[in-house]
Amino acid sequence: MRQVRFESRFTQSVMALAIGILAVLAVSAQTGSIAGKYQGMAKGADGDVQMTLEIMDEAGKFSGSATTARGTYKIAKGKIVDGVLTLEFEVTAGAPDKLSLRQKDDKLVGELVASGKTGAVELRRVAPDDISGDWDAVADAQGQPFPFNLSLKLDGDKVTGSSSSQLGTSTISTGAWKDGKLAVVLESGNGQIALVATMVEGKLSGDYDFAGQLQGKWVAIKRK
Repeated sequence: MRQVRFESRFTQSVMALAIGILAVLAVSAQTGSIAGKYQGMAKGADGDVQMTLEIMDEAGKFSGSATTARGTYKIAKGKIVDGVLTLEFEVTAGAPDKLSLRQKDDKLVGELVASGKTGAVELRRVAPDDISGDWDAVADAQGQPFPFNLSLKLDGDKVTGSSSSQLGTSTISTGAWKDGKLAVVLESGNGQIALVATMVEGKLSGDYDFAGQLQGKWVAIKRK
C-alpha cells in the first residue's frame, strides 16, 4: 500500500511539474537583462519591415545590430532612462536613426525613427536554440535501460517533434523550452508520456511518467 501511494504521489508530481512548466513558459514574463535576440515588425516609411535586433549589454554599455531586408546596421550607443531603452545607430546608408523601446513581457515595444519618420515597433525575444535536432536518449525502466530517440524543433518557446523506440513512434502534443528547462508531452498508443528535463553541460536529464504506470529518470545526448 505504501509503495502504491508513493508511485501515485510520484506520478502526480511529475505530471504536475510538466504541466506547471508548460503553463509558466506559455505566460511567463522575461525578466532580468534586456540583452538577447529579438525578431518582429517595424513600421517604416515604406511600410512594414521585418527586423531582427541583437543587443549586447556589458555593464550598461550597449552594442549589437539591427537587420532588415536592406542590410545590417550596427548600434553606435544606447542607454536606459526611466525604463526606456534608446538605441542610436552608426550613420550609414539606409540605417535607422534610433529605436526607443520598452520591455513588456518577452517583447520590446516602442518606436523606430528613420528618415525623419516615426513608426511602431514590436519585437519578440528569440530563445537560444540549444535543442533543435536529434537526441539519443535512455530511460531507466525499473532498473533496465530503455533507449529511445528524440527529434526536437524549437520555434520561439514552443517545442514540436517526435520520439521513436522499439515500441513505435510518438508525437509531441505540447512542448516548451525556456531557461534551460524542457517539458514535453508525447502521445503514444498506450497513453501520454510526460518528459521534463534540465540542460546541464549539453545533456538533458530529468524525469518521465508513462501514462501513470511507469516512472523514472531519463537522460539524452545530442547527436553531432
